[in-house]
Amino acid sequence: MKERMEPDCRESTRMELLSPAGTFEKLQAACAYGADAAYMGLTSFSMRAGAGNFDEHVREELHAWKKSLAGQGKKLYCTLNTVLHESRLDEMKAVISSLGDWPFDAYIVSDLGVASLLKERYPDCSLHLSTQASCLNSVALRVYRNMGFSRIVLGREATLADIKMMKDAVPAMELEVFIHGAMCMAYSGRCLLSSFMAGRSANEGACSHTCRWNYRLALEEKERPGVYYPIEEYEDYTTILSSKDLNMIDHLKDLQESGVTSLKIEGRMKSVYYTAVVTRAYRKALDALYGLGDSKDWQAYKEDLERVSHRAYTTGFFFDSGPVEDARAAKKHAQGHAKDTLQQFEAGSGYIRAYTFLGTVKDEVAPNIWSLDIKNKISTDWKIEYIGPHVPFIEDDDFTLLDENKEATSSVSHGHAGYLYSNRPIESGFMIRTLMDDESAPITGTQA
Repeated sequence: MKERMEPDCRESTRMELLSPAGTFEKLQAACAYGADAAYMGLTSFSMRAGAGNFDEHVREELHAWKKSLAGQGKKLYCTLNTVLHESRLDEMKAVISSLGDWPFDAYIVSDLGVASLLKERYPDCSLHLSTQASCLNSVALRVYRNMGFSRIVLGREATLADIKMMKDAVPAMELEVFIHGAMCMAYSGRCLLSSFMAGRSANEGACSHTCRWNYRLALEEKERPGVYYPIEEYEDYTTILSSKDLNMIDHLKDLQESGVTSLKIEGRMKSVYYTAVVTRAYRKALDALYGLGDSKDWQAYKEDLERVSHRAYTTGFFFDSGPVEDARAAKKHAQGHAKDTLQQFEAGSGYIRAYTFLGTVKDEVAPNIWSLDIKNKISTDWKIEYIGPHVPFIEDDDFTLLDENKEATSSVSHGHAGYLYSNRPIESGFMIRTLMDDESAPITGTQA
């Protein structure tokens, strides 16, 4: 198979920041907080079946929204990357036939049959190979390039050295990598634990995250039957199968030098707060890398990655010394962070939750009075923080809450209309959170 000769696509040194959009609200937040592009799924054939996703009822709204951003260069990618069984082939064909009505810039696929169907229907469409295909070498890159793919979402197992060699071998191919978020304990999606234990197929977007569950394990030595040595982390159980979360914010220069085109954040099922905060942190870090912002200023946004729900962080497979460095980093993290944060980590499923996401500021209905999209209970007894696209955070312990009748109240809750009066310089789209250092501020609804 003869490789097409094309120029190196590294003529632009700026990497794309690609954020998750599980819902229209998260799509808006991702782009407002700095994403260059967003990826989303339809109600079928998406690897995040529980993300909310997009149906025909939001199609026109999506068109209007993208049109309103004309000139900003924002791109939308559609995921069609589940395993496709013969029994669902006609369903896939029907979905593909409807895609011409959507404003997508590219399709992320893992099945070559799906790629073929897309090209037959839309010859000029852009194809991105999903990480589900586990592409990890330059020979495969050449094959996919000659089949019409313009971008490869590399398997998470690729090292920086691997990426550079692949880019040097096939310079015309765009390379995309995950840089932040949850990682699979198996090769991406290729796991039967969820199907076996919960009857939900990880390969078809319905993973039950069985690897995150608590397990009771014990060692039994062959010559000493009946004598068990328990393996415990907390409360007599262990999350030994649960992988850490990826975090590459300190290594963007390394990714740039390796030839990466697009930086992808995982998290279509995470909250809108998570989408906003993580996108913002990487946007500020990238701007600093390109000399577009204060190189010191972005550190304040980077610190916010500790203020969203996450597991212990790792650099994954990018560096050969990953496991050793992870152990050292974990020790440093334990020594350097707040005690209450560590207690949150040690007490349960491996998640670190230092803050509670309370809601989003919506519209200014009167001077300094804002309607709210309430995600968790908000109380006037708490100190709250507002965060915005270009504001690390603004503290407020002198605000007034109003109920649905716009009468003063001590608290407002999820499921009810509410308003906030504040003289702080806040805007529509700002997020509201509070530190979980008080038992009176529990997580009651949407997590951070």
